[in-house]
Amino acid sequence: MKPIRVQYLHTPHKRNAFGISLLLFFIFSLCSSRSIFAQKIRFPKIVIPKELALINKKTLDPLNQTDAGNGIKEALKKGVSAGTQSLMKPGAFYKSTVYKIVLPEEVRVLESKIRDNIILNAAIGKELDKTIEAMNTGAEKSIEFALPIFVNAIGNLSFADALKILSDGDGAATRYLTQKTSSQLAQTFEPEIKKALESVSVYEYWNPIVLLINKNKKILGLTQDIQPNLEAHVTQKAMDALFVEVEKQENLIRKDPLQRSTELLKKTFDYADKHP
Repeated sequence: MKPIRVQYLHTPHKRNAFGISLLLFFIFSLCSSRSIFAQKIRFPKIVIPKELALINKKTLDPLNQTDAGNGIKEALKKGVSAGTQSLMKPGAFYKSTVYKIVLPEEVRVLESKIRDNIILNAAIGKELDKTIEAMNTGAEKSIEFALPIFVNAIGNLSFADALKILSDGDGAATRYLTQKTSSQLAQTFEPEIKKALESVSVYEYWNPIVLLINKNKKILGLTQDIQPNLEAHVTQKAMDALFVEVEKQENLIRKDPLQRSTELLKKTFDYADKHP
């Protein structure tokens, strides 16, 4: 009887075990090789160019500084343009219940006494009326000189100022203009207002009024002569009206989306609406 030879290596179980062992050995060797390779070779660091990084940042930011600055400048220019145009119209001051310029305080407090006195009213009553109308007409004529001053101040607006104006809400842009332009406006306005007043013959009415008041100061209850500065008075009233009108236009843009007539205005103030 021949002995039975058992070939364990060829059984399915042994073949599978041998194959798995071989596979694990191969994977381990590969990983070790990659680890050594990685230690010996340093891959170059990827650097993103500054220009690309900046573009990417601007793309991701909902409102960057440049857009905010330009948006506020555009809103200011629109408000200033609309404000000055509205006050340059004939009757914008004289026929307005808001902006009408009345007599200087020193004369205004005496107006009722003058009109109640038959002699004084006959002498200068009409001159008072003509002076009031001439002051308002002169103010209308001078408003155009404000525009270049405003435009210059807007051009010098910094990004930091623009962002503050955007976040500070109603009237912030106008307050900025008031702070930055009042002194220069007064210096520029007053000589132009004097020319405008001269062009409508206001001094033909005004000088006799002051002269007659000073001559009759005892009757009017005065202890000393008055010396009102008509140009300074009209200048201040014209500036007050101008800033009120500019603020009105600014707040329209802030509150009414329909007033945001360009993509930049929409982007700037839509962002402000969502981030109060």
